[in-house]
Amino acid sequence: MDLGSLHSLAFLTLPRYSMIACVNGIEVLRMANRLSGRDAYAWDVVTPDGAPAPASNGLTLQPTVALSAIARPDLLLACGGVDVRESVDGRVIAALRRLAREGVPLGSLCTGAFALASAGLLRGRRCAIHWENLTAIEEEFREIEFTGELFTVDRDRVTCTGGIAPTSLMLAMVEARLGAALAAEVAAQFLVERVRAGSERQRSAGVAAPEKLEAALRMMRDPDAWPLQAAAIARSVGLSARQLERLFRRHLGQTPAAYASGIRLDRARTLLRETAMPVTAIGAACGYATPSRFSAAYRGRFGLPPNHERRSRPVQGAHDARESHAHQP
Repeated sequence: MDLGSLHSLAFLTLPRYSMIACVNGIEVLRMANRLSGRDAYAWDVVTPDGAPAPASNGLTLQPTVALSAIARPDLLLACGGVDVRESVDGRVIAALRRLAREGVPLGSLCTGAFALASAGLLRGRRCAIHWENLTAIEEEFREIEFTGELFTVDRDRVTCTGGIAPTSLMLAMVEARLGAALAAEVAAQFLVERVRAGSERQRSAGVAAPEKLEAALRMMRDPDAWPLQAAAIARSVGLSARQLERLFRRHLGQTPAAYASGIRLDRARTLLRETAMPVTAIGAACGYATPSRFSAAYRGRFGLPPNHERRSRPVQGAHDARESHAHQP
């Protein structure tokens, strides 16, 4: 997709969307119009039914247009936030599939990628999503390549993480359409000292650590490598098992085995809370050979068995999401 060809954008605000992500995007376009002295960009705030959708902070953006009533935009961005599963229903999925059939480029901000993924519109594509939501959606949609980048452009799909990352995406659009000088002026108006490229990695819940420790942590965070023994990790990064343990104790205050177990169990807890996967499948996906070992380890970390976690936090709307995901547009 040529970012410089985009003129009209539609921001589909799903219930409890992230206002900071959406407004950051809109404000860059507004400032580009002001500084360029022309209507370089036009945009609509869209909702499934036309009524203003409450953001996660309880506020709304107005005026709004019903999704069924919008003129064909150059790009529609699904804007998600918290509890995005409950915000993506059959009506939204049908509308996104219709737009895709009509050739409208689609994208997302923050967790809005879940709407595109549920509609089957990201299969075989690269996709960016906020690191906090990556675990659950990556497990559910194995056919999508999640990048960990700030934003990703893959053919007619543009996906962006949340927070202030949409500022970088929109500045890239402005640069492609109106030039680097104008993009720099827009950035200066918002006191943005450095414009980040989409390929830059988003910050995650990691730790600052020496290079070899970081390499070990990356291996431990890779679900496809689970379960992985500390000795094997040490060999892979060019350390002895004792050297690796010293690094872990110095920088993380625990052994490699304890850290690896914590990662696997934290992932399991996320999957229990945010997906409808069977408990036994979650245990296997997190590297536990038997349900009994998974249950014992889970109880040891969180004080309750995984079945109790699932019962206490039912996954609402997950069945509808799975059914929608099973059909192509």
